[in-house]
Amino acid sequence: MYKAGDVLLGGLFPFHLASVFPELTFTQSKEQKPSCSRLPQIMAFAISEINRDPSLLPNVTLGYRCYDTCLTAGVAVSAALSLISGREEQFTLDQSCVRAMLQTMRWFEWTWVGLLFSDDDAGRDAAQLFQSGLDQSGLGCVAYSEALPFHNDLDKLQRIVSVMKTSTARVVIAFTSGWGDGHLQAPHYLPYLRGTLGFAIRRGEIPGFKDFLLKIRPDNDHEDNIVRQFWEHTFQCKFSPLPPEWVDAGGRVCTGQEDLAETTLLDVSDLRPEYNVYKAVYSLALALHDMLQCVPGRGPFPGHSCATLQTVQPWQLLYYLEKVNFTTSGGDRVYFDENGDALPIFDILNWAWLPDGSTKIHNVGVVKKTASGDEEFTLDEDRIFWNFQSAKPPRSVCSESCSPGTRVFRRKGEPVCCYDCIACSEGEFSNETDSTECTVCPEDFWSSPQRDHCVPKSIEFLSYHEDLGISLTTISLLGTFVCAIVLGIFVYHKETPMVRANNSELSFQLLLSLKLCFLCTLLFIGRPRLWTCQLRHAVFGISFVLCVSCILVKTMVVLAVFKASKPGGADIMKWFGAIQQRGTVLILTSIQAIICIVWLVSASPTPHKNTQYYSEKIVYECNVGSTVGFAVLLGYIGLLALLSFLLAFMVRNLPDNFNEAKLITFSMLIFCAVWIAFIPAYISSPGKYADVVEVFAILASSLGILLALFGPKCYIILLKPEKNTKKSILGRGATKT
Repeated sequence: MYKAGDVLLGGLFPFHLASVFPELTFTQSKEQKPSCSRLPQIMAFAISEINRDPSLLPNVTLGYRCYDTCLTAGVAVSAALSLISGREEQFTLDQSCVRAMLQTMRWFEWTWVGLLFSDDDAGRDAAQLFQSGLDQSGLGCVAYSEALPFHNDLDKLQRIVSVMKTSTARVVIAFTSGWGDGHLQAPHYLPYLRGTLGFAIRRGEIPGFKDFLLKIRPDNDHEDNIVRQFWEHTFQCKFSPLPPEWVDAGGRVCTGQEDLAETTLLDVSDLRPEYNVYKAVYSLALALHDMLQCVPGRGPFPGHSCATLQTVQPWQLLYYLEKVNFTTSGGDRVYFDENGDALPIFDILNWAWLPDGSTKIHNVGVVKKTASGDEEFTLDEDRIFWNFQSAKPPRSVCSESCSPGTRVFRRKGEPVCCYDCIACSEGEFSNETDSTECTVCPEDFWSSPQRDHCVPKSIEFLSYHEDLGISLTTISLLGTFVCAIVLGIFVYHKETPMVRANNSELSFQLLLSLKLCFLCTLLFIGRPRLWTCQLRHAVFGISFVLCVSCILVKTMVVLAVFKASKPGGADIMKWFGAIQQRGTVLILTSIQAIICIVWLVSASPTPHKNTQYYSEKIVYECNVGSTVGFAVLLGYIGLLALLSFLLAFMVRNLPDNFNEAKLITFSMLIFCAVWIAFIPAYISSPGKYADVVEVFAILASSLGILLALFGPKCYIILLKPEKNTKKSILGRGATKT
C-alpha cells in the first residue's frame, strides 16, 4: 500500500487475517471476524490527519509504503527496527507482560500457580521469563510447568481445562496466543474459563477514524489492490468493468456507504493494535517536525549541524525520536526511556458472564510503567467476575501463611511454597507473617503466650505481698512480740528466785538478741536492695553470735558453780563475775563483727538478677559476694553452738531440781539440728526459696531457743508461783526420782 510524499514512512503489517482454526465455534458471528486488517488503514488515517495539521510538519507531506508481513508481525517489526536504526540486536521477548502477571499474583496473594505455555519459541520464552521473575521476586512457586505441543487451540483448551480440574493450584497461568483478549472463546469451555483475567495492549480512542473508513471507495483507483480487497471482503462486492461499478453476488450495485455504516466491522470502540500504530506514526511525525525546526549552526550534531530531509541519517532521526513526548487525545502519555523503549501499558481484561449465557470481555484495570521506573498497577476488584459461587477471588497457595508466633519449616524435597508452620520455642518470637525464623527475646524479656512479641520477664523475690512472705513476716513479728512479753515478765519478776538463779543479766541480753534474730528475717523479705543485701547476713550473723555467746557464757557459769561447790573450787567463781561475762560476750560477738566487716569490704553482697533458675522469669536475689565469707560466718556460729552443746551436755546432771544445763542442751540440740538441715536445703533451693529456707531456719532456731530456755521458766513464774522459791529450785529436802 503506497502513497507519495516528501517523506515516506514504512509499515509492516499483517494485511490478511484468515481463520486458521475452523473447528472452533466462537461466540462471535462470522461477521465479527474481519479477514482484512485495519492496521494499514490506521496508518493511512494518521498520516492523512498529520498532513492536514498546519502546525505539524508545515510544507512537508508525509507518505507511506506498507508491506504485508504474512502474520509474522513480531519478527518482521523487530528485524525492520534493527536494520533501520543500525542496531543489529537479537530480538528479545518483551518482559513487560512477565511483570504484569507477577503484579497480579502479588495483588491477589497467589503463591501456588500452574504454568501452561505453547510449545513454541514465544511460549517457552514467556514461561522462562515468568519462572525467572517468580524466583527473583519470591512471590510464589509453580506447582507444575507443562508445554502444550498441540497444533490447534481446541486441543490447548481441552488440555488447560483438564489440568484445571485436577490441579492442586486454583490458579493457572497460560501463555498462549489470543488468550488474554478472549480470542479463544469456545462455548463448550466457557463454564470453566469464565472469570479469566488476561492482558492486552492498551485500548485507545481515535477520533475521526470511522469517518475516514466510511470515505474509502475504490471508484477512483481501480488499481489500488488494498482498497479493492477491503471492499470485496467487507461488502462481498466485486468490481465490474462494464459498466465500471461495484456489484454484489446478485448483480445489485453496492453503494457501500449505507452497508459500511451498518456493518459491525467498523466498530472502532476497541482499537488496540490500531492505537499503537496511531501513536507510532505520530511519534515519527513529531520527531521529523523537531528535526526540521533545527537552526543551522545550533544543531545537536557534529559542528552544531542540522539534519535535512535530503541528508537525514537513521541515527539522526533516532536522536529526535528518543526525545518525543506527547499526550494522546485519550490522555495516554507517549515517550521513550533511556533505552529507546516506549513505556509499556496493558489493559487487564476479564471474561464476565452475562445473564443470556454469553461472555463479555471488559476492562477491569491497567498496569503501566511510569517515568520514574515504577510500575503502576490499578485493579477494580468490584468489576471482576469470578467463576465461583462465592464471587470472590480464589485462594491459591500450597500452604497457608504462617501467622505471627510461628515460623516456616520447609518440607524436604518440595517447592519453597510448601511448608509447615512451627510454633516458636519458649523465649523466641516472630511478629511477621511467614517468618523464616524466630528471634530470641532480649535477656530481660520472654515470649508472650502467643509467641508474637516479647514481654518483660516477671521478677521473682520473696515479697511482703505474697502468702509466703506474709506468713514469715507474721511469725517474725510474733516471735519478737513473744520475746518482748518474756522480757517484760522477767523484768517484772526480776527479784524472784527463778529469775535471779538464771543470771538475769545474761537472760536479758539473750532475750534482746533473740528479738534481733526474729527481726533480722525482715531484711530477707522484699525487693533486694544494696543495703538490705549488705545488712541481712551481717545482722543475722551478729545477732545469732550474740545469742549463742550468751548461752555459752550461761553454760560456763553453770559449770563454774558446779565446780565451785566441790572442795578446792572456791576460787573458780572469780573468773566468772559479771564483768568477765560481759567481756566474754563482747569479745565473741566482736569476732563475728570483724568477719562481717572483712566480708563486706572484700566482696560485698549485691542485688543480682538471676536468669539461670528459670528461663521465663528473673529471680531477684542477693548475691553473697563471697561464699567463703558466708561459710566463715555460719561456721563461727556453728562452732559456738557446738561448744555450748558440749559444755551443757557435760553438766546436764547437776543436782538442782531446775537444771539450766538440761534446757541449754535441749535448745542447742534444736539449734544444731535446724542448721545442719539448712545447708543442703539452702543449696538445693532455687531463687526466692533459698531465702525462704534461710528465714525458716532463723525463725525455727530462734523459736526453739526461746521455748526451750524460757518456756519452762515462764510456766513456773506465771502458773506455778509456789515453785518459784529458792528451796524448790535448789531441790533441798526433795526426794530424787
